[in-house]
Formats: sequence, structure tokens, C-alpha cells
Amino acid sequence: MDNTDIKQRFGLAVKQRRRELGISQEELSFRAGLHRTYISDIERGSRNPSLENIDKLAKALEISISALFAHYDIERGDNG
Repeated sequence: MDNTDIKQRFGLAVKQRRRELGISQEELSFRAGLHRTYISDIERGSRNPSLENIDKLAKALEISISALFAHYDIERGDNG
């Protein structure tokens, strides 16, 4: 298993999905009802988002929570 911190792996998954949708951090923050700097912190792996905020992010990214985790194989730290 990759030693990369789970917060960094989750942040990478959020960033990759956001880029797939072609939206900015600002647009994601608007959709999720979260501050843009908070989104930036999550993507960098410096925040540990609550389950409530993970749910908001998943909805804003048009993906289920489980798919957000599984789509990028967060356990291995890559996207396939």
C-alpha cells in the first residue's frame, strides 16, 4: 500500500474529478457551499474534511461518495 496520507489521496481524487468536469475550484466551492480556500486545502491534502463536507463535495462533483473513493483507487494512490 502507498504511504501517501489518506488526506492527500482524497484531495487528489477531488482534484482529478473536478478537472474531469472542467470546473474551477471557485465553481466547485460554489456548488458545494464551501469556501474556495477550503477546497484548495482539501486538494493539497492539508484538510481533513468531515463526512458532511465529503457528502457536499461528492454531490457537487456529481459522483457518489463511494465512487469518489473507488474511482481513483485511493488505497493505492493512483487512478488506474
